[in-house]
Amino acid sequence: MFIFRNSILTIALVVVALASQAQTNAIQPKSNSPYSRFGLGDLNDQYFAASGGMAGLSAAFYDASHINLLNPASLAQLQATAFEVGMFGKYSKLKEGDNTDEVWSGNLNYLALAFPLKNSINEALDRSKSPWGVGMGFALVPYSNVGYDIESITTNPEYGTTSNTLKGSGGTYRIQWGTGVRYKKFSVGVNAGYQFGKLINSRLVIFDSLDNSFSTDFLDEISLNGFVFNVGVQYTHEFKKAGPKGTTEPKGERLIFGAYAGNGGSFKTNSSKLYQRVNIVDYVLLDTILRESGRRQEGAMPSEFSVGIMYEKVNKLRIGAEYSAAAWSGYRNEAKPENLLDTWRAAVGVEYIPDIISYNKYSRRIRYRAGAFYSLDPRSISGEQLKRYGVTLGFGFPIILPRQQTSFVNIAIEGGQFGLPGDTGLRETYAKATIGFTLNDNTWFFKRKFN
Repeated sequence: MFIFRNSILTIALVVVALASQAQTNAIQPKSNSPYSRFGLGDLNDQYFAASGGMAGLSAAFYDASHINLLNPASLAQLQATAFEVGMFGKYSKLKEGDNTDEVWSGNLNYLALAFPLKNSINEALDRSKSPWGVGMGFALVPYSNVGYDIESITTNPEYGTTSNTLKGSGGTYRIQWGTGVRYKKFSVGVNAGYQFGKLINSRLVIFDSLDNSFSTDFLDEISLNGFVFNVGVQYTHEFKKAGPKGTTEPKGERLIFGAYAGNGGSFKTNSSKLYQRVNIVDYVLLDTILRESGRRQEGAMPSEFSVGIMYEKVNKLRIGAEYSAAAWSGYRNEAKPENLLDTWRAAVGVEYIPDIISYNKYSRRIRYRAGAFYSLDPRSISGEQLKRYGVTLGFGFPIILPRQQTSFVNIAIEGGQFGLPGDTGLRETYAKATIGFTLNDNTWFFKRKFN
């Protein structure tokens, strides 16, 4: 039974006060998500704010001004250099039975830079249209997050009441490089990434019912690093209409098919353990039960894939659907053995632009987005797999910068639930807002000519 900070029993308050110098209290989590003590923690969304308003559609999504590194094939469609930075704020209400807790959190969400290797201005000035397109991108994104602060009270016939203070912090990150190549309507791309991070988990056990008893302090730290790869493809089918003299020409509508997959890759770990017995009254160290450091082991990430389809009326409407799956049952971590479950995610999304060239009504140039999703989490409690579902809203605000290059402020709002259904266990109801800034510049690789 979890008992959160807003509803801790009196005995637990006394215990925590006496243990203020314990090593568990040296850990200061930035959030309180009890499920993050399992696996690599809570998995962060890897998509950016523009697609976040459409429930994170990424397999068949590309845009001339926005970055989509999840499917590297989309990089070949960029028409301008894009620098993107995103931040998020999140409110969560945790509930288990009659116990509740409210948590606010936020952080930097991503940093990314991508650019086309063929400048569109050069093609316009040379009056030539190449069937080829090439793009490249780099990004730093958080992959998972560990943050929890829990009080658990258990009763044992032999030892009586026992208080457990569990804390955790840390997470993992990915540095990614991707490139995409397009020939006519077909694009292919590849991503290579380096995953690294540190997971810190601690537990302070206090035997409340035993007079003059000693307490045990457990601290586990795991550093990990490894390489990950994935490949992606996209194909665009242009709808045609009859043109002059029996020819055909694009009618401004298209259907985009996309998919990407990765084998997960392996990683290496370097772990340490420090287990101590202490007198909790005055926090005197009595004995070191275990001290271990520099233990090197291995692990493996799950393979995953995503497929999607999107209908687009150019500069007016996007409607898409997507299905993703990951084989988390193949996840392995020798430093922290756990059994995780396979996952899947289904999402639908839409984007609408009333009038992209409106000159007297700014609201008609805004990109309005919405979406919904349902997914399974790799972690389970008592044999029941955790679930996450929600709806999204998004807005893309165009901003005209010098040289008439359009940049964007994108806002994505998500509301949903995560955890076990009904009142069977801990459930999180949350609202999350992400703001992303996209700065575009089309002068990179521009060949200046002098007469």
